[in-house]
Amino acid sequence: MILQPICELIILFPAAFTCFLATAGHWKVKGRTLTLLVVSVLTAVCVLGGGLCWRMGWPTNHLFLPILIPAAAGFCALVELPAWKSISIFLGVCGAMSSVSGLSVVADALLFPANAPSLWMTPMGGLIHFAMGWVLVALCWYPTTHAARKLLKTDGPVRSWHAFWVLPAVFVLVNRVMCSQLDALVYSGRLLGMYALLSLVMTGLLLLFYLLFYLVSRELAANTALQRENQFLQMQTAQYAALRESIAETRRARHDMRHHFGALSALAQREAWGELRDYLANVSDSIPADGIQLCENQAVDGVAGRYAALSRQAGIPFLCELTLPAELPVKEMDVCVVLQNLLENALEASGRMESGGYIHLKGSLHRDRLVLLTVENTYAGELIERDGVLQSTKLEGGGIGLESVARIAEKNGGYCRFLHGGGVFTANVMLRGG
Repeated sequence: MILQPICELIILFPAAFTCFLATAGHWKVKGRTLTLLVVSVLTAVCVLGGGLCWRMGWPTNHLFLPILIPAAAGFCALVELPAWKSISIFLGVCGAMSSVSGLSVVADALLFPANAPSLWMTPMGGLIHFAMGWVLVALCWYPTTHAARKLLKTDGPVRSWHAFWVLPAVFVLVNRVMCSQLDALVYSGRLLGMYALLSLVMTGLLLLFYLLFYLVSRELAANTALQRENQFLQMQTAQYAALRESIAETRRARHDMRHHFGALSALAQREAWGELRDYLANVSDSIPADGIQLCENQAVDGVAGRYAALSRQAGIPFLCELTLPAELPVKEMDVCVVLQNLLENALEASGRMESGGYIHLKGSLHRDRLVLLTVENTYAGELIERDGVLQSTKLEGGGIGLESVARIAEKNGGYCRFLHGGGVFTANVMLRGG
């Protein structure tokens, strides 16, 4: 009957609920709008998909890929997260929910063994399948609302998320193949116990993998945070050293000023106006240029000022257009670490130029929530790019500085883009307030 395939497909509801539960705080639309949209779409998918399977005599496995791919695209479009995080969450939930399918087949075979020739579970078996999905949601409620959400907010390495999706995807495919190939044998009772044991073991291994991934990612994120704090402390140490040098310079200038006034008074008393003019010109040339405040935010001003001074010492023109206010919508440490990495790379690349090198820094606030940063600099030679990742010219592998910039930019739904060509490298970074 037509209810059989429809009841099998309603497992999509607890799966969708779990996906959006884990990403609460990153939705692009309001909760009520999201609920109406998701419920309407899933209801249509279940009814139309179930009707199509019943009419064509297909098992619901035939709709697996046609439903999975648009559902993943829709989920990514509704949350403000990098695609690799959204896809990982989506496949992780699919892996957990697919384990319910195997156990539901076992339950349906035990309760309704006469259903063996059917392509689908009985309507009651489908409802049991649906109920088991919500039981899994209840069991995973705390990890989903605490561990998963915390992991989404941490600034962990990108590569760990890129590798996460592999096992859930393999688990889903293997489970669907098992369900489609062994259903008849399971209902006949010949493989019932073995199938139930295999489903439980695979589910346990999958959940163990999720736990290990969370623990490893948490440690990696903590290490990354420590590295960033060390970078920030190094910047503060350098700024403190520059401040001490400035204070010492001011003391020397005061001491010299007394002598200058004495000499000026003596020349004025002798009315040696020509010598007085020459002396004033010499003194004016010897006074160092005063530091210029680059922006109102002190932390950002300190980082930009430090690299402006280093560029001046290296003879590299440094153009700065910073219009950032004292209070920023994002963490000052994030902005400072991004600037330090980009300016450090720009200074090193421009320093290799025999002539014509320059650094151009822009920074502004957009709509009181976005910090836009652009660093443009010249470089010599060729830049190597592998799989979309620029390779470092200082060590083997990808550039750690640019990877750190990308990780910081993307954690709250921002972005970064690196362009190069014609001897000019441009880094565009958007940091979004949490």
